[in-house]
Amino acid sequence: MASSKLRGSTSTGQEELKIDMSPMIDMVFLLLLFFLVNATAIIVKQDPKVNPPIAANSRIAKDGTGRIVVNVRSDGTFTNESYQEIESEEEITELVKKEKDRIDQLGFKPKLHLRGDKEAVFKFSRQVIRAAAKGGVDQVVFAVYVTDK
Repeated sequence: MASSKLRGSTSTGQEELKIDMSPMIDMVFLLLLFFLVNATAIIVKQDPKVNPPIAANSRIAKDGTGRIVVNVRSDGTFTNESYQEIESEEEITELVKKEKDRIDQLGFKPKLHLRGDKEAVFKFSRQVIRAAAKGGVDQVVFAVYVTDK
């Protein structure tokens, strides 16, 4: 009996050892799902009534975190990221303060994302920058179209 077991274990039969890959494939899919769920997309809504200027020396932003979006339309009106009208500099200051507090809690540095229409006079953009400074945000990112170089 012992000799037949010994012969069976040492024989060079037709069967080869195979590794079962199904647990490894399951783990790869679980990791893929984990990274997809935890990934954050940088999405900044664009006001359809704002046509940003084209800048030859612009760069694509690598960090989209901590953005407070204010749009300046060609007629001098202001809107937030949800396209809601903003009536005055005081409203912009309040919006910036509220968003700054929220962004600070997330651990990011708040920045004003200014989307100005190319036909808008710069004095309207200056009003937004001044209101954001009163709200405690001193970094400004100007939105422009990037050209191929």
